[in-house]
Amino acid sequence: MPTILITGANRGIGRELVSAYSADGWRVIATARDPAAAGLDCECLEMDVADPNGAAALKDSLADTAIDVLWNNAGVYLDKGMSLAGMDYDLWAESMLVNALAPIRVASALIENVAASERKVMAFTSSMMASLSRRPAGSYAYRSSKAALNMAVTCLTHDVQDKGIATVLLHPGWVRTDMGGENADIDVTTSAMGMKRVVDAMSPEKSGGFFNYDGTEIPW
Repeated sequence: MPTILITGANRGIGRELVSAYSADGWRVIATARDPAAAGLDCECLEMDVADPNGAAALKDSLADTAIDVLWNNAGVYLDKGMSLAGMDYDLWAESMLVNALAPIRVASALIENVAASERKVMAFTSSMMASLSRRPAGSYAYRSSKAALNMAVTCLTHDVQDKGIATVLLHPGWVRTDMGGENADIDVTTSAMGMKRVVDAMSPEKSGGFFNYDGTEIPW
């Protein structure tokens, strides 16, 4: 039975991924700040990705558990609708911490767990809003934090390739969640199942790619 660990699994896309992988017979390990309140039908470990000590504590909880897919899904969009003149720079710093630093901290802590598995995949939920080629405007904190994640994962790809680990960055689409809003293009099931197909088909040859939920590659 393969094992997946999903961060930020208490709602939205993360919660849908828990359901999808559980239905496929995987062992699913989720993380949430409050496991009891999350109400997930799987193993759920306590972790606040904003806590600098969270990744090390997660590693201690997992010990030598092999993780076939590590999916860093937790993220925030704190400056939605915020103008440059009204920018809250503390929120920008928090965005960088949660969206860019935390996923790499978790990945670094769990390299050996992923390397010990059969599938050896590290997936990261990013966003097309981080693509430099799209001439972005606005949403400074969110866009820059996801662009930083993309660059960090690109660097990580080289550091884990000798262990046979493949990395993948994923754009979930504009999804009807608390973050995406009710007017978004697609529902969480369409997004999660699309990204799942990309992750399930990952191989070392595709490592480091940035893919839309429909499987198309995104320039960034």
